[in-house]
Amino acid sequence: MPISTRIRTFAVTLAALTAFAVPAPAQATTTTRSFVALSDVAPSILQDIRYATRHDFVGRRIDGYLEPTCILTRQAAEGLRQAQSRLRKQGYTLKVYDCYRPQRAVDHFVRWAKDLADEKMKAEFYPNVAKDRLFEDGYIAEKSGHSRGSTMDLTLVKLPPRFQRPYFPGEPLEPCFAPRNQRFPDNMVDMGTGYDCFDPLAHTDNPAIIGVARQNRDLLRNTLIAAGFHNLPEEWWHYTLDDEPFPDTYFDFPVSHRSVR
Repeated sequence: MPISTRIRTFAVTLAALTAFAVPAPAQATTTTRSFVALSDVAPSILQDIRYATRHDFVGRRIDGYLEPTCILTRQAAEGLRQAQSRLRKQGYTLKVYDCYRPQRAVDHFVRWAKDLADEKMKAEFYPNVAKDRLFEDGYIAEKSGHSRGSTMDLTLVKLPPRFQRPYFPGEPLEPCFAPRNQRFPDNMVDMGTGYDCFDPLAHTDNPAIIGVARQNRDLLRNTLIAAGFHNLPEEWWHYTLDDEPFPDTYFDFPVSHRSVR
């Protein structure tokens, strides 16, 4: 075979191999190295991962939540471990509702928000907000800091934790801002509203929140600030690590222990 023909044949073969080669996703490598299960770093922190259940504002398990577990960047998990150590000395424990959130879950929220006919959880989570305003009012967005891996939703629980019954799909719903003894019986301390409450009363510094609920919000915020986190003013439960390692990267691997092992 002439050398020119062999060169052309080699070039075609190389091109074909290159076309079928699938490089390992960069985020998979990053995930293995940089993300951890919170239970491996701070096992005493309680977990109530709502989006792996049907007790959320959508009313069904959210895409990407294969297990009810909290995954975070190692730095964020270590920060929560420090906060937990301080709180346990004062008779409290942290409880997380959500941690790393894959982009596919955010996409699920967006699809749900555009389906204006689906309001089965409205009575609890957004009683006073028209569903067609969820984007405009900032309750739903196409990107979430949770997908960067260093943001979490959390609260305080008094030690020893009280029993918390499960949610029963179809049970009567009460507004998330109803008095504590009327809304869903979460075992957290009184924060003035329930978790994921789409209402101005959920704003961390809302002046209508006074007394014990104000003290509890301040205790949570002051403890987390001291551990290197900052709060989202519109949500008393939402905190992000100050020096998050991936400030511009949104991940989409599923929530599962296998993702970090």
